[in-house]
Amino acid sequence: MQWRTRQTKVRAVTTKTRRLRSIGSVVLALAVAGGVAACSSGKSTSASAPTTYTVWDPYPQFAAGSAWVNLLAACGKSAGVKVQRTGFDTTALTGKVLLAAQQGNSPDVLIVDNPVVSTLASAGVLTTTAQTGVNTSAILPNLLAAGQLNGKTYGIPIGSNTLALYYNKTVLAKAGIDVASVKDWASLTAALAKAKAAGDHGITFSAIGTEEGSFQFLPWFWGANAQLTKLDSAQGVSALALWTSWLKKGYAPNSVINDTQTTSWQEFATGKYGFSENGTWQLGNAAKAGFPYGIIPIPASGGGSAPAPLGGEFVTVPVQKDTATYATSEKIVKCLTNAGNSYATDSTLTYIAPTAAVQQEQAAKTPALTVWIAAVQAAKGRTAANLGTRYPVISQQMWTAVQSALTGTKSPQAALAAAQAAAGTKK
Repeated sequence: MQWRTRQTKVRAVTTKTRRLRSIGSVVLALAVAGGVAACSSGKSTSASAPTTYTVWDPYPQFAAGSAWVNLLAACGKSAGVKVQRTGFDTTALTGKVLLAAQQGNSPDVLIVDNPVVSTLASAGVLTTTAQTGVNTSAILPNLLAAGQLNGKTYGIPIGSNTLALYYNKTVLAKAGIDVASVKDWASLTAALAKAKAAGDHGITFSAIGTEEGSFQFLPWFWGANAQLTKLDSAQGVSALALWTSWLKKGYAPNSVINDTQTTSWQEFATGKYGFSENGTWQLGNAAKAGFPYGIIPIPASGGGSAPAPLGGEFVTVPVQKDTATYATSEKIVKCLTNAGNSYATDSTLTYIAPTAAVQQEQAAKTPALTVWIAAVQAAKGRTAANLGTRYPVISQQMWTAVQSALTGTKSPQAALAAAQAAAGTKK
């Protein structure tokens, strides 16, 4: 929403008050949940056109001199300004952005995890692409949907990742498993049984009680045709029953209850597991694992590929008092996401590009990405279908149900029934 208008002063003050109240309520919720700290972007407040534009991103691992930071500087230069970039830990970034907005000190360009876009948009922190003129026409619709709310688009994806199944060719060969036979849940479970019978383990995944656990459960949940607005449907229960049965039969280790995606991968890297559910970000580690591997899509219950959740970030433009800055911010966004820079950027971030043209370039140069490209094309945004800020509540209840079922505290049916009631979703 644009705050500088030609309406009456009273209306402008009322609108600003509503926006600050909205931001404040979200900040308060975050503070109660985990605590946030105020911070300043350091942006100039002079009346003249700013010569320095601030960019915040969730990539603190990239220091000065890295390809990512150099690209930011180059994009600033092409827009005629200097970029002042700050990298934050993903978990801290949302709170910092909300507080900065409340203080009227938002960054000019913000790169944020895609499920957070709807939270910031609901709080009135972000502009729409219609306001800033960012062109999203080349972006694949399922990727763009992760940044949409109530029919409006609040940014553009810089790239995406998702989940698939890595497999150890040596373990499968020893167990007599033809990976081409793994087409649905039944055939996958049969393969896990063979791997165990041959003296190895079946599969690793992350079922930790955080968003990572929900992220890893979603392909099975969606692969059963379950809906996030009805957690305790028969389809949803079947997905949780599948995971629960794998633990009971010893096809998956009990450690999945506490495993992150990183520790789950470390188990697979021992060379003793047939399969591992993980993402594109493990490709570098897979190449160093010391055993031959392959990748297949996560199968849906009755066959075909299950929709996996989209990871990755959106490049957004926060609301500013001086709306004249949007034109330069749009130039920076366009530079960061154009076809000329997208391939290099997504290679640096281990992402699949958001446009079909660059995806084709990725597949041509790195054939191993073909499976990942197909997975991203079939993936779904976690906040899509206009779930928006309802998703974090639903997700928390989902991972709580997964934990309850896998620990044996509740049956899959009872766990998801409790989750449905707590989430308050509509049946």
